[in-house]
Amino acid sequence: MKIAILDDYRNVAPGLADWDSLAAEVVVFTSAFADGYEAVRSLAGFDVLVAMRERTRFPAGVLERLTGLRLLVSTGPANAAIDVAAARRHGITVCGTGYESHPAIEHTWALILGAARNLPAEAESMRSGGWQVTVGEGLHGKTLAPTRFVTANGVRYAYRRFGADTGTPVVFLQHFRGGMDNWDPAVTDSRQRPGRGECGLPDRTSLKDPCSRLDFPVGTGGSRLKAVGVA
Repeated sequence: MKIAILDDYRNVAPGLADWDSLAAEVVVFTSAFADGYEAVRSLAGFDVLVAMRERTRFPAGVLERLTGLRLLVSTGPANAAIDVAAARRHGITVCGTGYESHPAIEHTWALILGAARNLPAEAESMRSGGWQVTVGEGLHGKTLAPTRFVTANGVRYAYRRFGADTGTPVVFLQHFRGGMDNWDPAVTDSRQRPGRGECGLPDRTSLKDPCSRLDFPVGTGGSRLKAVGVA
């Protein structure tokens, strides 16, 4: 059996699991494939692929040419880059591993604190022999952007504003089925059902579906931008 571990940029996967117990040939790919053609050429002959999230796409055109593939494993319970229906048609089993959410949260807070305290500039000054060059901003007593609500075309939307109200606004749109507090509610809760008419804010207990149709965010984008005052 041949196993390929994909997109392991830091080459750390070999030390994170007991691969020797599988009695298989394990090959680690530390660089990304340029396109689907290179992926097919490089992965031909492998029985199992271990994908690192959405770093490599597996559309139907790629899966149909990986004729020896039998198992495609992804970190986490879902992967938007894998055409699961195509995999099923070609007899490829797709499964996901467990995951931990706290590393991303910790990293986010590291970035927030770094920005508030100007850590890149301060660290560079210290390394070059200098001293404090800016005055950091304290976070005590402050809150993140509050959730606001607006109604457009009879639908209630949840949104948040960051930064100043001047200049050119930048609108961040969550991906299909995502919410502001969770990147994909369908991944973490099997009780997916229509919500309370509020798009963008899944319920914290049942994680109700914020937008259940692909064309819904696209077709109503203009009215939503007008409703929140950025168009």
